[in-house]
Amino acid sequence: MAAMRQAFHEITVPTRGKGLHAFTPQVRDWVQASGIRRGLLTLYIRHTSASLLIQENYDPTVQTDLERFLSRLVPEGDPIFEHTLEGAYDMPAPVRAAALTPTHLAIPVADGKPLLGTWQGIYVFEHRRAAQTRSVVLHLLGD
Repeated sequence: MAAMRQAFHEITVPTRGKGLHAFTPQVRDWVQASGIRRGLLTLYIRHTSASLLIQENYDPTVQTDLERFLSRLVPEGDPIFEHTLEGAYDMPAPVRAAALTPTHLAIPVADGKPLLGTWQGIYVFEHRRAAQTRSVVLHLLGD
């Protein structure tokens, strides 16, 4: 039995404001370069106003529909929110990341590749209006 190995990496993902921002190729390239053939890949975003999703990468209307749905669930300017330090649009972002979407993902790896489905991609889901630079930490454990 081969000894378990692990590798760490950090990817920077620039966003253009609210919505999904793909970074699947960067993840695939790093996993392949790690030399680890099978194991478990964990991704973690280091922010409280963005999250991670595995989502359809074929039809972009899926992504815009998802954004519209979350905007309906957690609208900007809702009087329920007291925290408006950066404006009325500020509080929905942390609510989305804390209660509705994940800040970490776990993906099996086989043959040196993340085991994503045919139409699945890995995304940063930006919950803020303004463009941001997001950091995603990757940890791969395997052999």
